[in-house]
Amino acid sequence: MSKQATPDNIPLIALVLVMSFVSGVCAFGEKSHSPARPNIVLILADDLGFSDIGCYGGEIATPNLDRLAAGGARLTQMYNTARCWPTRACLMTGYYAQQVNRDPAKQRPAWAALLPELLKPAGYRSYHSGKWHVDGKVLAGGFDHSYSFDDHDRYFTPKNHLLDDKPLSPAKSSDGYYATTAIAQHAIDFLAGHKDEHREHPFFLYLAFTSPHFPLHALPEDIARYRDRYLEGWDVIREQRAQRLRKSGIVKASLSALDGQFTPRYLKPDLMEKVGPGEIEHAVPWNQLTAEQKRFQATKMAIHAAMVDRMDREIGRVFDQLREMGAWENTLIVFLSDNGADATLMVRGDGHDQSAPPGSAESFLCLGPGWASTANAPFRRHKIWVHEGGISTPCIMHWPGVIPSGGKLRHTPTHITDFVPTVLEIAGVSPPERWGGQTRPSLPGKSLVPLFKRDATIQRDAIYWHHEGNRALRMGDWKLVSESEKNGKWELYNLKRDRIESKNLATSDPDRVKQMSAVWQQMDDDFRRQAGGGKSGAKE
Repeated sequence: MSKQATPDNIPLIALVLVMSFVSGVCAFGEKSHSPARPNIVLILADDLGFSDIGCYGGEIATPNLDRLAAGGARLTQMYNTARCWPTRACLMTGYYAQQVNRDPAKQRPAWAALLPELLKPAGYRSYHSGKWHVDGKVLAGGFDHSYSFDDHDRYFTPKNHLLDDKPLSPAKSSDGYYATTAIAQHAIDFLAGHKDEHREHPFFLYLAFTSPHFPLHALPEDIARYRDRYLEGWDVIREQRAQRLRKSGIVKASLSALDGQFTPRYLKPDLMEKVGPGEIEHAVPWNQLTAEQKRFQATKMAIHAAMVDRMDREIGRVFDQLREMGAWENTLIVFLSDNGADATLMVRGDGHDQSAPPGSAESFLCLGPGWASTANAPFRRHKIWVHEGGISTPCIMHWPGVIPSGGKLRHTPTHITDFVPTVLEIAGVSPPERWGGQTRPSLPGKSLVPLFKRDATIQRDAIYWHHEGNRALRMGDWKLVSESEKNGKWELYNLKRDRIESKNLATSDPDRVKQMSAVWQQMDDDFRRQAGGGKSGAKE
């Protein structure tokens, strides 16, 4: 959404509020040309499961993210929205998607400024590379440069990608293009340009990978590293991940049961004919698969792992650039995922050629429910659903000298709406009361700055979810959740004792269900009014 408005109320004193805070940061050895205010790097993966990366229990090689976690802190109860575009709305505006009317067919209200617009008066330069999925042009949202990858069906030959909002030529198979590498390279180029031309300014980099969102497309050499890794099956891999999570203290719960009756969304009757006999639609026990199905399914997970592995390698190159330009010591880096892994099974884009090598541009494969359940281990369900598997994200925070090293855990519940108030606080920017001539609601999120030093408690009334009829509310340790497929019946769980949502307490505690459902309804009604009557939970 393009608008010419400037903030109506950012007091000048906000420009100096953070000086006592950053004066301590300046003692941690950044180069003399570094800006006083910290740089911000937000790295967002797409459809990455809670336990996919090494420092969250996964077997996929992610050494760069693992080292980042070892040098900072890991959040164990960070929540997203269960879907791509609502999460991006939250991260860029600081509001719930329902508050800013965010479905793909609508524009957000004029008061819903994006984070780069809020940071600009404090001297920040902002850069975006990767998936956008927010309404309006990227540069109109306050970014100074952008590489926007808008073709989500083609990792090797995108037809729709833009540089500074101007279309680029479609990539050809002979170009050697791969989306994850290109997204990282554009980010590196933007950072290099910042060093040469704007080093006196702090920067915000929004690095939004499409990996490992379907289709399963990966470089052959990356797939080769995992080709036989997953032949032991999802039952074994899920249990191994759950054991590592318990041993590390990230999640103390046992492993959720595998749902062998779950049918993926968008599944069409001709899917098996298009993909071939190796595909299956349910997460049945691994020993029930034929030898052909085991080989096919193991290959799909190998491609998924290859996509995550390559993303980590490209993240490492971005980190090298930060170090080379002297920005590492004064940069807050946050890594997370937009939602849980996706159980979808479909074919779109250029279709699927069964004779083509799996993972190549001529193939179109999806992870499916068996491996999505593995990626989201130990939790239930997947992307779209607001049970823990759909909304729980790994989250790493790293800032040398400010966030102590050691990979310590932070167990307090947090939400992606917390990102904007956190960034504004460390940048010394007060949230404006008005924007675009309109009064802004208070930001629903909380600053995570108290978590930089220790596992502090962050007080909040509730955390809210609503997507495609799936609803949830968390208040303290209690979570109320429902899915549209079950006629909206509320389920109730105590997450302190039952993070995997295995024992529904709704029948035994009806008063709590009544109280929490009333809070959810009030929040939902308020958000719709704030958005101008827009209907929440719209389809993509």
